[in-house]
Amino acid sequence: MQASSPAARPPLALRVGFVLAQNFTLSALSLFVDPLRLAADEGDRSRPIRCSWAIMASSAEPVRASCGLSVGRTAPLGDPRGFDYVVVVGGLLHGGEQVDATTERWLRSAAAAGVPLIGVCTGSFVLARAGLMRNRRACVSWYHHADYEAAFADTTPISDQLFLVDRDRITCSGGAGVADLAAWLIEKHLGRAVAQKALHVLLLQHARAASDAQPHAFAPDRIGDERVKRALRLMEQNIAEPLTIAAIADALALSTRQLERLFQARLRLRPAVVYRQLRLRHARWLIENTAKPVTIVAVETGFCDAAHFSRQFKGYFNLSPSLVRAARPQESAPAAAP
Repeated sequence: MQASSPAARPPLALRVGFVLAQNFTLSALSLFVDPLRLAADEGDRSRPIRCSWAIMASSAEPVRASCGLSVGRTAPLGDPRGFDYVVVVGGLLHGGEQVDATTERWLRSAAAAGVPLIGVCTGSFVLARAGLMRNRRACVSWYHHADYEAAFADTTPISDQLFLVDRDRITCSGGAGVADLAAWLIEKHLGRAVAQKALHVLLLQHARAASDAQPHAFAPDRIGDERVKRALRLMEQNIAEPLTIAAIADALALSTRQLERLFQARLRLRPAVVYRQLRLRHARWLIENTAKPVTIVAVETGFCDAAHFSRQFKGYFNLSPSLVRAARPQESAPAAAP
């Protein structure tokens, strides 16, 4: 079918440029691009009529995703003013340099030109390393909250929601939340009906709000209470130095008794029990996936000594930490800790 002539097309309402970090997360890119593609045209014909997108890089070499697939650029790093937004798609934190110095300089020039910058997945780390998140809040995954907090003292990480708009910086925790962010941008520029259409074609029922809590093993949709989800976020963010339950309740403007009742109603467990289980699950991940001594794992998950940790661990998993470590496949290289 012959494409419409350029003269017949309406002006582009949304122009998005993508910068991919080395070992970027493929799903974060696809969950952003596909809603744009579906919003750009009628049906799923994918013509860039209402919006456009480009993948830019300083080199013509393809960029490798964390899953092993490679994606080539569709444009060099040009004038950033040709875009309404520039999106940095991050990925593995421990896979070497994420972007080169040329790309960092280009991102700084985009910011100086007033182009809003978006960091998805660990793209917020790329922006922060480029000095572009000073005195800003950044939405990061609960999984990387401690990494961000340790690396950047001049920014505030937020890990209890899907994405965050802080003036001309937008950050997203990643995962399925990227589709919600894309839908938010599409609705802002093209209207709610267009955003809903894009999500429905992808078999996504509706867009979640930026402030919706990040999903968690203890917080499936059936929980239905944002206060419990936010309490879980605080627990996840304070594994090595656990907060008191009273401090968590105070942060949520609740009494300790109110928080206890909420947890009993939603999880059928006391907050202290849930907190301990979170720490023990993280400890097991460290034992199975890193070479850290059990004594160090105990400290990093907030237990006062190795003996106390071992008793709690065995009581929960019915296995000792040493047996879990011994069962790890020897041929597997230890992974970097989250």
